[in-house]
Amino acid sequence: MPRLLLILLLAFILLPAPQSSKDGQDVPNALLIRATPVALDASNPERNRIGRLKYLAGWELSSDHPYFGGVSAMTIQPDGRIIALSDSGDLFGFRLGQRNGAMREFIEPLPIRPAERDWPRWKWDSEALIHDPQSGRYWVTFELIHRICRYAPAFARVEACEEPAAMKDWPGTGGAEAALRLPDGRFLIFAETAYGPRNSTQLLVFDHDPAEPGTAPLKLGYYAPQGYRITDAVWLDKNRLLTLNRRVTIYDGFTAKLAIVDISDLKAGKVLQSQEIATLRPPLLADNFEALATLRENGRQIVWIASDDNHEFFQRTLFLKFELLPESKGSRRVH
Repeated sequence: MPRLLLILLLAFILLPAPQSSKDGQDVPNALLIRATPVALDASNPERNRIGRLKYLAGWELSSDHPYFGGVSAMTIQPDGRIIALSDSGDLFGFRLGQRNGAMREFIEPLPIRPAERDWPRWKWDSEALIHDPQSGRYWVTFELIHRICRYAPAFARVEACEEPAAMKDWPGTGGAEAALRLPDGRFLIFAETAYGPRNSTQLLVFDHDPAEPGTAPLKLGYYAPQGYRITDAVWLDKNRLLTLNRRVTIYDGFTAKLAIVDISDLKAGKVLQSQEIATLRPPLLADNFEALATLRENGRQIVWIASDDNHEFFQRTLFLKFELLPESKGSRRVH
């Protein structure tokens, strides 16, 4: 019976919570966040290595704002500001430093079309966030309604939305979980559970903006580390992606794996392989890690990972900062 109850609990917390509509909400847009530093391994505070990742800093964030949390995606701005997106269509903007303390930044809902203002909040199950630094535009995928929308710079307005035919049969809670834009303008959208070729999960490659009507995408597949599901992906360099992959079990709870993916051959029917580089599991920091971002900082490749607390009291909103170290012999499968 305890095992059955735990299984039901884990299934419940991974579903979007039913909430009210976005229109007419009397909530503040100023955000006060408390940031508490956390060690990678509480039992060994000096530990700072995990596979090819070097731990630089990490924080547990909390706020009294009713909509704070549920982080499903993020992007890092050139000035260091983090733009995070919740799984109910709310944006958070803030910066993190080395010291304990509080930060006042902003929280606001994604802009929506007037005809959709009465939709319940759970319908806006936003999962992936893309930013084009040249145009300033953003793209967001919505898992439950199989939609991708493009937004004007600074999220000033909705510019376009599309529900691609190639995504219409994806599972409602296993749809567009991860997405990214390559430097050449192509978009990659990863399903969480929709089937791809040879028992993979489906990956769509668009040679155009998927928020606009156009030609059908190429259909590929992705092999996550065994037993895991992709939650986010970012372009790393040249022909490589970095992916974040999650698993939840009754024994370990939440665990996550980071993997490198070769994308030099993006042709229809291809299944991309994941090369594991690090695993986050107890006694290390472990939670429902869903958001991933990278940037160059003082010549180093920096990786940010954040967790979705599902708005539950027993989970945490963690933001962790790592350096991605160069590959060395014996580092192809590390834990």
